[in-house]
Amino acid sequence: MRSVITVVTAILLTAAATCSHAQGQPPATAPAPRPAAARPAGTPAAKPAAKPASKPVEKKHAAANSPEGTSGKSTAEQARLPRRDPFESLLSRQKAGGEAKNLPPGKGGLQVSTLKIDGIVHGPNGMIAVVSNPQQRTYFLHEGDQLYDGRVDKIAMDGVSFHETGKDAFGKPVERSVNKRIYSTAGEEQ
Repeated sequence: MRSVITVVTAILLTAAATCSHAQGQPPATAPAPRPAAARPAGTPAAKPAAKPASKPVEKKHAAANSPEGTSGKSTAEQARLPRRDPFESLLSRQKAGGEAKNLPPGKGGLQVSTLKIDGIVHGPNGMIAVVSNPQQRTYFLHEGDQLYDGRVDKIAMDGVSFHETGKDAFGKPVERSVNKRIYSTAGEEQ
């Protein structure tokens, strides 16, 4: 009975070692056999369980498996790095990152496409638009204020009209009028 338990335990440990080794974990080691209890004279000794022959594992270089080539980063360091959204355009990510660093402070650094209209106020000197940028900073715009890529044309009670200047994909200058409303309807961009 004891020899059957020993054999079953050895088989289970071998299977566990094989599974964990396939998953990239070090193989589990079998526990050291306990000394046999005193057995009556004349009974045959149980055969020790045969240990499975383990093959030496080839260690592949981390640089060969890493997508960056020879970056020298271990797989644990790579796992901690934030992953990018696979559906985000790489071109727009580079443009947005490059422009955001070079924007001047204040109203002169606001981009028309990123503005959100929070409210409109009628002041003593005319209409004032309350807008916010993606960093949740609030700005007060008047008619004629110059922005990074345009200017404020007209402020009405329901929205703001901007004159946006930029370049198309071929580098040709493009000018257009952009209207942003406080309460946008379905299909309108805020």
